[in-house]
Amino acid sequence: MTSYAHMYERPFVELRNVTKTYGSGQASVQAMRNVDIRVEKGDFLAIMGPSGSGKSTCLNILGCLDVPTAGEYLFQGINVGKLSRNQRAILRRYYLGFVFQGFNLLSRTSALDNVELPLIYRGVRSHERRLRARRALEAVGLKGWESHIPSQLSGGQQQRVAIARALITEPSLLMADEPTGNLDTTRGHEIMQLLTQLNQERGITVIMVTHEPDMAQYAKHTVYFRDGTIVEHHTNGGIK
Repeated sequence: MTSYAHMYERPFVELRNVTKTYGSGQASVQAMRNVDIRVEKGDFLAIMGPSGSGKSTCLNILGCLDVPTAGEYLFQGINVGKLSRNQRAILRRYYLGFVFQGFNLLSRTSALDNVELPLIYRGVRSHERRLRARRALEAVGLKGWESHIPSQLSGGQQQRVAIARALITEPSLLMADEPTGNLDTTRGHEIMQLLTQLNQERGITVIMVTHEPDMAQYAKHTVYFRDGTIVEHHTNGGIK
């Protein structure tokens, strides 16, 4: 492993020989085995693999939702495994954004209220929350849809609301877990074009789990998991 003398020379995020084991004894399962990943700032990485291959476990570790059993996860040079649960929660709150397959929107709450929710946890004043939520919705092409509840929106529009909610905290790293999994092909490509735009124009680093090869082509790099290990690593170049 290369030694880095200065912090700015380190990768933005890095997994070093990471293993994740669930359970113990004969019931133990190794979800990840000796995984190395380096992601530079401004990169767009797709993680692929069959069900049970370790890709979701990898995303959970990168998203500070879980910690390795062995090995190291470095976020901007900080060993996440040595942080307390509260410190990891602060890291997620201020540096990470999350987009999920199921949108995870509050069903009886307007798009504007859904988007501003993360800022409530930060204690941001109401006027500032509203202003930033409107800007975030406009950034994802939903100006004029602020008062609509999820049932009044298409699947693609709901995912745009979810992306706006992730963007409102101005994250350094956007984690996307099957962001097009519940969408038809056309809406899926629209969401991928939006993620690509955010990556290229705002410099947001994106790590995405997907099972769809055509969606993975939007990423700059793709890693393939099988049985808890990375078996392939492709450079795609991304779709512009």
